[in-house]
Amino acid sequence: MSKSNKGAAMSRLHSVARLARTALASRLLTHGFYAGQDQIMLSLHDDDGQTPGQLASRLGVRPPTITKTINRLQAQGFLEKRASEIDARQAHIYLTETGRDAIRAVEKSVKKTEKQALKGFDKKDVKQFSKLLLRIEANLSHMAADDDDAATEVDDASEGEAHIEVEAAE
Repeated sequence: MSKSNKGAAMSRLHSVARLARTALASRLLTHGFYAGQDQIMLSLHDDDGQTPGQLASRLGVRPPTITKTINRLQAQGFLEKRASEIDARQAHIYLTETGRDAIRAVEKSVKKTEKQALKGFDKKDVKQFSKLLLRIEANLSHMAADDDDAATEVDDASEGEAHIEVEAAE
């Protein structure tokens, strides 16, 4: 492979993902949603009453990011926070009636963007493409897990070294 082609697939994947997000964001904006809000709405549509931490974990983002987006969606009237019946310190997030009504618009925007992106593909192509994306996702997910394991091993080793140094000083 020539040097100019190295990383071309990842560069193309990144470019396509950015274009897809931009197209979807444009459609969502016509319904009063900003980028990323759709994922929270759809996640709550699938499983209403999640905590901010559960949403962050499910969507692969940091809790402060979720909190800001939840607050914006709440101010827009799409979500409401309720104290947990088990632990009043914990909040659960629910779709409001307005939020439930807006789900159709979000789903329609996603579907239109997907239709635009896959224009000219036959069903076999779409199925193969989906399989390839799942493989890429699995590969990168395993890599992230491997990186987390390696970081934990380094942390554990560092703690062990610190423990040994403390014992030697005593």
